[in-house]
Amino acid sequence: MLLNSQNKLAARLALTLSLTWLYLLILAGITVVLYFTFPILVVFPVLLIFFILFFFRNPKREIPEGENLILSPADGVILQIDEVFEENYIKDQTIRISIFLSIFNVHLNRSPLQGEVSYRRYRPGKFIPAFKSHASDINEKNFIGIENGTFKLMVCQITGFIARRIKCWVDEGKQLAGGELIGIIRFGSGTELFIPAGSNLLVKKGDKVRAGETIIGALPDNQQTTGVNS
Repeated sequence: MLLNSQNKLAARLALTLSLTWLYLLILAGITVVLYFTFPILVVFPVLLIFFILFFFRNPKREIPEGENLILSPADGVILQIDEVFEENYIKDQTIRISIFLSIFNVHLNRSPLQGEVSYRRYRPGKFIPAFKSHASDINEKNFIGIENGTFKLMVCQITGFIARRIKCWVDEGKQLAGGELIGIIRFGSGTELFIPAGSNLLVKKGDKVRAGETIIGALPDNQQTTGVNS
Protein backbone atom coordinates (compact mmCIF):
# COMPACT_ATOMS: atom_id res chain seq x y z
CA MET A 1 0.00 0.00 0.00
CA LEU A 2 2.82 2.42 0.91
CA LEU A 3 4.69 1.72 -2.33
CA ASN A 4 1.51 2.27 -4.33
CA SER A 5 1.06 5.69 -2.72
CA GLN A 6 4.73 6.58 -3.30
CA ASN A 7 4.35 5.66 -6.99
CA LYS A 8 1.39 7.98 -7.58
CA LEU A 9 2.18 10.99 -9.76
CA ALA A 10 1.08 13.53 -7.14
CA ALA A 11 3.29 11.95 -4.46
CA ARG A 12 6.28 11.77 -6.80
CA LEU A 13 5.92 15.42 -7.82
CA ALA A 14 5.43 16.47 -4.19
CA LEU A 15 8.70 14.82 -3.19
CA THR A 16 10.59 16.47 -6.06
CA LEU A 17 9.21 19.88 -5.13
CA SER A 18 10.01 19.38 -1.43
CA LEU A 19 13.63 18.69 -2.37
CA THR A 20 13.97 21.54 -4.86
CA TRP A 21 11.77 24.45 -3.74
CA LEU A 22 14.66 26.49 -2.29
CA TYR A 23 16.83 26.04 -5.40
CA LEU A 24 13.87 26.92 -7.63
CA LEU A 25 12.98 29.99 -5.57
CA ILE A 26 16.54 31.33 -5.75
CA LEU A 27 16.84 30.65 -9.47
CA ALA A 28 13.43 32.21 -10.14
CA GLY A 29 14.56 35.35 -8.33
CA ILE A 30 17.78 35.49 -10.35
CA THR A 31 15.76 35.00 -13.54
CA VAL A 32 13.50 37.97 -12.73
CA VAL A 33 16.47 40.23 -11.92
CA LEU A 34 18.28 39.28 -15.12
CA TYR A 35 15.14 39.75 -17.19
CA PHE A 36 15.06 43.45 -16.23
CA THR A 37 18.84 44.01 -16.31
CA PHE A 38 20.59 41.63 -18.72
CA PRO A 39 17.82 39.74 -20.58
CA ILE A 40 20.29 37.81 -22.71
CA LEU A 41 21.55 36.02 -19.59
CA VAL A 42 18.13 34.72 -18.54
CA VAL A 43 18.79 31.48 -20.38
CA PHE A 44 21.35 30.37 -17.78
CA PRO A 45 19.14 30.29 -14.65
CA VAL A 46 16.30 28.82 -16.74
CA LEU A 47 18.56 25.98 -17.85
CA LEU A 48 19.60 25.45 -14.23
CA ILE A 49 15.92 25.23 -13.22
CA PHE A 50 15.38 22.44 -15.77
CA PHE A 51 18.55 20.66 -14.61
CA ILE A 52 17.50 20.81 -10.94
CA LEU A 53 14.07 19.35 -11.78
CA PHE A 54 15.76 16.65 -13.89
CA PHE A 55 18.28 15.76 -11.19
CA PHE A 56 15.69 15.47 -8.42
CA ARG A 57 13.19 13.58 -10.56
CA ASN A 58 11.32 10.74 -8.90
CA PRO A 59 10.29 8.27 -11.61
CA LYS A 60 7.71 5.56 -11.09
CA ARG A 61 9.27 2.19 -10.30
CA GLU A 62 7.85 -1.31 -10.73
CA ILE A 63 8.97 -3.17 -7.60
CA PRO A 64 9.49 -6.95 -8.09
CA GLU A 65 7.67 -9.15 -5.58
CA GLY A 66 9.44 -11.79 -3.54
CA GLU A 67 10.42 -11.84 0.14
CA ASN A 68 13.89 -13.26 -0.56
CA LEU A 69 14.74 -10.86 -3.41
CA ILE A 70 17.52 -8.31 -2.89
CA LEU A 71 16.88 -5.13 -4.89
CA SER A 72 19.30 -2.43 -5.94
CA PRO A 73 19.34 0.46 -3.45
CA ALA A 74 20.47 2.95 -6.11
CA ASP A 75 20.57 3.79 -9.80
CA GLY A 76 23.97 3.68 -11.47
CA VAL A 77 26.73 1.33 -12.61
CA ILE A 78 28.22 -1.48 -10.54
CA LEU A 79 31.89 -0.60 -10.06
CA GLN A 80 32.94 -3.60 -8.00
CA ILE A 81 31.69 -6.78 -6.39
CA ASP A 82 33.91 -8.31 -3.73
CA GLU A 83 33.89 -10.29 -0.52
CA VAL A 84 34.66 -8.35 2.66
CA PHE A 85 34.23 -8.66 6.40
CA GLU A 86 31.65 -6.04 7.41
CA GLU A 87 32.69 -4.89 10.88
CA ASN A 88 30.17 -2.19 11.76
CA TYR A 89 26.78 -3.91 11.73
CA ILE A 90 26.71 -7.36 10.16
CA LYS A 91 30.03 -8.38 11.75
CA ASP A 92 30.49 -11.27 9.36
CA GLN A 93 31.76 -12.11 5.90
CA THR A 94 29.62 -10.38 3.24
CA ILE A 95 29.38 -9.62 -0.46
CA ARG A 96 29.83 -5.91 -1.14
CA ILE A 97 28.26 -4.36 -4.26
CA SER A 98 29.62 -0.87 -5.02
CA ILE A 99 27.44 1.37 -7.23
CA PHE A 100 28.55 4.67 -8.77
CA LEU A 101 25.96 7.36 -9.50
CA SER A 102 26.75 10.08 -12.05
CA ILE A 103 24.94 13.43 -12.01
CA PHE A 104 22.61 12.04 -14.69
CA ASN A 105 21.32 9.17 -12.54
CA VAL A 106 18.28 9.28 -10.26
CA HIS A 107 19.74 9.87 -6.79
CA LEU A 108 16.95 8.56 -4.60
CA ASN A 109 17.87 5.51 -2.50
CA ARG A 110 15.48 2.62 -1.88
CA SER A 111 15.36 -0.27 0.57
CA PRO A 112 16.87 -3.46 -0.90
CA LEU A 113 14.28 -5.68 0.80
CA GLN A 114 11.53 -5.88 3.38
CA GLY A 115 12.74 -5.59 6.94
CA GLU A 116 13.35 -3.44 10.01
CA VAL A 117 15.98 -0.72 10.31
CA SER A 118 18.05 -1.88 13.26
CA TYR A 119 21.21 0.22 12.74
CA ARG A 120 21.91 3.84 11.75
CA ARG A 121 25.27 5.61 11.90
CA TYR A 122 26.72 8.71 10.29
CA ARG A 123 30.47 9.09 9.68
CA PRO A 124 32.00 12.46 8.75
CA GLY A 125 34.63 12.38 6.04
CA LYS A 126 36.12 13.89 2.90
CA PHE A 127 34.64 14.46 -0.56
CA ILE A 128 36.88 12.83 -3.16
CA PRO A 129 35.24 11.54 -6.40
CA ALA A 130 32.98 8.58 -5.57
CA PHE A 131 34.41 6.42 -8.36
CA LYS A 132 37.86 6.37 -6.69
CA SER A 133 38.64 2.99 -5.14
CA HIS A 134 39.39 4.49 -1.71
CA ALA A 135 36.40 6.86 -1.60
CA SER A 136 34.46 4.42 0.57
CA ASP A 137 37.21 4.46 3.20
CA ILE A 138 37.56 8.23 3.66
CA ASN A 139 34.42 9.97 2.34
CA GLU A 140 31.42 11.10 4.39
CA LYS A 141 29.14 8.09 4.81
CA ASN A 142 25.76 7.06 6.22
CA PHE A 143 25.12 3.46 7.30
CA ILE A 144 21.63 1.90 7.24
CA GLY A 145 21.36 -1.64 8.62
CA ILE A 146 18.25 -3.67 7.76
CA GLU A 147 17.26 -6.93 9.45
CA ASN A 148 15.08 -9.48 7.64
CA GLY A 149 14.44 -12.52 9.81
CA THR A 150 17.81 -14.20 10.32
CA PHE A 151 19.55 -12.08 7.67
CA LYS A 152 21.16 -8.66 7.92
CA LEU A 153 21.92 -6.30 5.02
CA MET A 154 23.45 -2.85 5.02
CA VAL A 155 23.18 0.12 2.66
CA CYS A 156 25.86 2.82 2.75
CA GLN A 157 25.26 6.25 1.24
CA ILE A 158 28.58 7.84 0.23
CA THR A 159 29.26 11.44 -0.77
CA GLY A 160 31.37 12.36 -3.79
CA PHE A 161 33.33 15.37 -5.04
CA ILE A 162 30.14 17.32 -5.84
CA ALA A 163 27.68 15.48 -3.60
CA ARG A 164 28.04 16.82 -0.09
CA ARG A 165 24.58 16.32 1.36
CA ILE A 166 23.28 12.93 2.45
CA LYS A 167 19.62 12.73 3.42
CA CYS A 168 18.24 9.65 5.18
CA TRP A 169 14.52 9.48 5.96
CA VAL A 170 14.46 6.32 8.10
CA ASP A 171 15.67 5.56 11.60
CA GLU A 172 16.03 2.57 13.87
CA GLY A 173 12.76 0.70 14.38
CA LYS A 174 11.30 1.71 11.01
CA GLN A 175 9.59 -1.16 9.15
CA LEU A 176 10.47 -1.04 5.44
CA ALA A 177 8.95 -2.57 2.35
CA GLY A 178 11.25 -3.72 -0.42
CA GLY A 179 11.84 -0.79 -2.79
CA GLU A 180 10.60 1.82 -0.31
CA LEU A 181 12.29 5.25 -0.50
CA ILE A 182 14.87 5.70 2.27
CA GLY A 183 16.91 8.76 1.30
CA ILE A 184 18.83 10.74 -1.30
CA ILE A 185 22.42 11.78 -2.02
CA ARG A 186 22.56 15.15 -3.75
CA PHE A 187 24.60 15.16 -6.98
CA GLY A 188 27.28 12.61 -8.08
CA SER A 189 27.93 9.98 -5.42
CA GLY A 190 28.17 6.31 -4.52
CA THR A 191 26.14 3.63 -2.74
CA GLU A 192 27.32 0.33 -1.27
CA LEU A 193 25.20 -2.71 -0.51
CA PHE A 194 26.45 -5.42 1.85
CA ILE A 195 24.56 -8.72 1.56
CA PRO A 196 25.05 -12.13 3.23
CA ALA A 197 27.82 -14.35 1.91
CA GLY A 198 26.25 -17.17 -0.09
CA SER A 199 23.58 -14.96 -1.64
CA ASN A 200 22.64 -15.88 -5.19
CA LEU A 201 23.96 -12.98 -7.30
CA LEU A 202 22.25 -12.01 -10.55
CA VAL A 203 24.45 -9.01 -11.46
CA LYS A 204 28.09 -8.44 -12.37
CA LYS A 205 30.63 -5.65 -12.53
CA GLY A 206 29.71 -3.08 -15.19
CA ASP A 207 25.95 -3.73 -15.07
CA LYS A 208 23.58 -0.76 -14.98
CA VAL A 209 21.05 -0.95 -12.16
CA ARG A 210 17.88 0.89 -11.13
CA ALA A 211 16.85 1.46 -7.52
CA GLY A 212 13.92 -0.71 -6.46
CA GLU A 213 13.66 -2.45 -9.86
CA THR A 214 16.91 -4.29 -10.57
CA ILE A 215 17.19 -7.61 -8.73
CA ILE A 216 20.71 -7.85 -7.29
CA GLY A 217 20.15 -11.42 -6.16
CA ALA A 218 18.37 -13.58 -3.63
CA LEU A 219 19.01 -14.34 0.02
CA PRO A 220 20.90 -17.59 0.60
CA ASP A 221 19.22 -20.83 1.61
CA ASN A 222 20.48 -24.20 2.80
CA GLN A 223 20.88 -25.52 -0.72
CA GLN A 224 22.55 -22.49 -2.36
CA THR A 225 26.02 -21.05 -1.93
CA THR A 226 27.05 -18.76 -4.75
CA GLY A 227 30.36 -16.92 -4.97
CA VAL A 228 31.16 -13.49 -6.30
CA ASN A 229 30.69 -12.50 -9.92
CA SER A 230 33.20 -9.81 -10.81
